[in-house]
Amino acid sequence: MLLPHQRTSLHDLPDSPEAYDAVLARVAAEALDRITPDGNLERPGCTDDIGDTSLGISSLLALAWRRTGDDRLPEAVSRSVDFHLRERVFRADNPGYPNLRLRNSGAPYARYVLGDGEHPIGDWPSTVWALLQAVNLLDIGQDLLSGEQLGALTELACGYWRWLTEVTFFNPQDATNQAIGCVVGGLMLARHLPRAEAEGVRETAMRLYTEEIRSRRLPDRGALLPAEHGGAYDNNYGPISLSFLAQAYRVSGEQVFVEDGDDIARYIDARLSSCGYDVGGPRYSEQHCGFEAVLGLRLFSRRIRADLGRYRGDTRWGYHAAGPDGAVDGHFAFMLVWQAQDTTRWYRTPRTSPVRHQLRSARVSVSFDNVLTPSLIEAAGTLLLPAAADRQHGIGPAVRLAGGRTFLLTRPMGQVRTRDASAPGLMAKLVTKPVVSAAQVLVHTQSLYVTDGTSLWLTVALDLDRSEGKPFLLAGLPYATETDGRLAKLLEVAGLDLAERAVRVATDGTLHAGGLAVTGAAGIAVTTPDWPGTDSSAYFNSPDTIGLTQEQAAFRLAADPRGYGNPDAGWRHTVATTAFEAEPVPTPPDGLTVFAVRYGPAHTDEPFAPVFEHTDAGLLVTTETFSALIGPPEGDATGEPILELRQTG
Repeated sequence: MLLPHQRTSLHDLPDSPEAYDAVLARVAAEALDRITPDGNLERPGCTDDIGDTSLGISSLLALAWRRTGDDRLPEAVSRSVDFHLRERVFRADNPGYPNLRLRNSGAPYARYVLGDGEHPIGDWPSTVWALLQAVNLLDIGQDLLSGEQLGALTELACGYWRWLTEVTFFNPQDATNQAIGCVVGGLMLARHLPRAEAEGVRETAMRLYTEEIRSRRLPDRGALLPAEHGGAYDNNYGPISLSFLAQAYRVSGEQVFVEDGDDIARYIDARLSSCGYDVGGPRYSEQHCGFEAVLGLRLFSRRIRADLGRYRGDTRWGYHAAGPDGAVDGHFAFMLVWQAQDTTRWYRTPRTSPVRHQLRSARVSVSFDNVLTPSLIEAAGTLLLPAAADRQHGIGPAVRLAGGRTFLLTRPMGQVRTRDASAPGLMAKLVTKPVVSAAQVLVHTQSLYVTDGTSLWLTVALDLDRSEGKPFLLAGLPYATETDGRLAKLLEVAGLDLAERAVRVATDGTLHAGGLAVTGAAGIAVTTPDWPGTDSSAYFNSPDTIGLTQEQAAFRLAADPRGYGNPDAGWRHTVATTAFEAEPVPTPPDGLTVFAVRYGPAHTDEPFAPVFEHTDAGLLVTTETFSALIGPPEGDATGEPILELRQTG
C-alpha cells in the first residue's frame, strides 16, 4: 500500500514561472470548456466546499490573462464574476447555523453546501475562502473587470469581512489556519479601501491576530504553535498556517508574522524525518496538504536556512485542488495565485546546527517528542514509529513484570537534559532522563544516539533493579519504507499476510525490514501482538488492521471515526503493535542494564559487537565506528550531561 497522502517532497514540484504558466494554461483550457451559459465555473459533481469555488477559478483565469494576455479570458472572467455575485452570495441566515452573534444581519456569506440547513457548520471557512478569492480578484482584476463589478466585489468583500468578524463568533471551529486566513483577507481587503476605512480593517485584523490567535498558541517541543482542533500542531493544517503567515507578511510587512512563522518552521524542520515524512495531529495523523503548503515552506525554508521543502505533500493535486476525476476545483485557488506571484526559491540545504528535538545527518534522523522520547526514526529508507506494548507507546527501555504486564520507562520524573557532540563524520545526542519504575523507584536512564549519516546506533544504560521484572528495549514499530522514491507501508511491500513475516531474520540474527537491518548486541526479535476476539482493531497489524495505514487504524479507535475525531487520541487506544524488541547485553558494567541496537543498511559487512567499560569518568562505549564516553547521570558541576565522541573506524 503506497501511503495515500505523503507522496513527493514539495520542492520536487517545478516552480519556475514557465511551470506556473503551463499550469494556468491547463486551468484556462479546462475552464473555457466547462463554463456554463450562466457563467458557472464550478467543478461538475461538486457538492461541498463549493461556495467559493467558481470565484476561485475566476481569479486563476484573471491571473492567466494578466500573464499571457489570452483574449479568450476576459469574457469568461466577467461572466463568472457576475455568476458569483448573482447566484452564490447568501444573506439570509442558514437554518441551523450555530455560531451567529447577530441574527438576520443581512451580511453576505458563502456556503459550504448550497442547500438550506445542509451541513451549515462549514460556512465560516467557506466565507474566509470566498473573501480571499474576492480580494485576489480585486488585486489582479483591474483593467479586466468593469468599474461596476469591481465596486460590487469590494462591497461583497467588506460584507464577508463583517460577517466573519462581527456577525459570527471568530474561529468557531478552533481551526487556526482558517483564522489566520481570515486575517490575511482583512489585510488584503484594506488595500482597496479609503484610508479611514482601511485603517479600521487593518486594526481589527491585527487585533484578532494578537488577541484571538497569538495569545492562544499551545506549546510543543519548545515552540508556541497556533492551535488546531484542540492540539498544538497538525501535520495537514500546520504548514497551511505557515503559508497564511507568509502571505500576511507579504501583504503587511508586519514582523510578528515572520517571527511566529520562523518558530513554526523550525518546529516543522525538527519533527520531519530526513525524507520528509511526518505523522501526527488532532485532525489528520498522516494526511498531508500539498500545494497549499508551498508558499509558507518555500519562504520560511530560506528564512531559517533549512530544507523544509523535503516535506512530503499530497501531490495528486500538485498545483490546485482537484476532484476525484482530476478536474480542477477552485477551492484553495488563492494559494496558487500567491505562489505564482511569489519569486522566493527553495532553500535545499539541511540545517546542521544541533537541535534539541532532532538528530539528523544525511538519510538518518531521529525526531524526539516533548519529553525527548523518539517519535520517529528513519534509517536506510525505512521509518519506525513508537511501538505499543500493553497500552504504552514509545521507543525505549521497558520491563515485563510478573503476570506479563509491561511497564515502559520513558515518562520523565524530573528534568530531561541533552548533550550534542560531533566528531569527523559523526553526530551524537545524549538524553539523560530520570524515570520512576513500576515499584516507584527512581531510575536514571541515559540514551545515546549516534549516526554517521548511514546507520544509527542506539545505546541505553539505566540503573534498573532487575528484581522488578525482565527488562527489554522497545526498539520501534517498523512501519514504512521507500519504494522507487515513494513511501509504502512495509507490510504491503513484503506482500505477506502477517506482520512478523514482513521482517526477515538473517542467519546472524539480524532483522531486515525494507532496506533496514536491525542488529542487537544481544538477542533481538520482532513481536506481533495477540489479538483477542472482537477487540482486534486495537492491535495494529492484526488481521483487522492489515491493509490500513496508521491514520486509518487511529480513526477507527477515535471518539468520532467519521473524520472529526482526534486520530492521535485514537492511536493512544492501541493496545499493542508489531515491535522490535532487544534484550540487554549479558555482561554489562556493574549496577547497569545496557541495551545496544544498530539500525543500518540491509547490506553491510561491518560487525556489531560493542564493548562497554566502566571508567572513573563514566561508561565507555566502543563500536566498530566510534567510541563514546557517557558521563554519570548527575552530569558535570552545573548538571549538564557529559558526552565525548571519537571516531574509531
